[in-house]
Amino acid sequence: MKEKHNGVICMFQDKVSKLHLRHRSILDSLSKNAESAININRAITKTVTACGCISVNASKQQLPADISLGDYQNIAATHLEGSLCENCREEIEEEIGSHLFYLTALCHLLNFELEDVLQKEYERLNALGLFRLS
Repeated sequence: MKEKHNGVICMFQDKVSKLHLRHRSILDSLSKNAESAININRAITKTVTACGCISVNASKQQLPADISLGDYQNIAATHLEGSLCENCREEIEEEIGSHLFYLTALCHLLNFELEDVLQKEYERLNALGLFRLS
């Protein structure tokens, strides 16, 4: 690995590498990463089904035929109504944090610097712009 910087991303990866004691097997880490992604989805689902602070009102996107890719973001619906209450916001934030932990643990096991991965993805986004389409 190359020399580490003092940025929050590097500090986070250093901390994860020190605390990632269980699930050291790549297979365990892969399954924990997938489980943490599922937990995010479940926490968001519970905001709708258990709390009700947000709701989903989804239908086919009604977009003009002559819309440009740049305008799509301003016109396309998110299908979300309402806003997260403080409890749901905290729960989802915690689940996202856990997911970041396991994603960072995978980076560490595979000898990637998370900061480098983010930088390269940022450069791809800049280079491809709207053609990245995700």
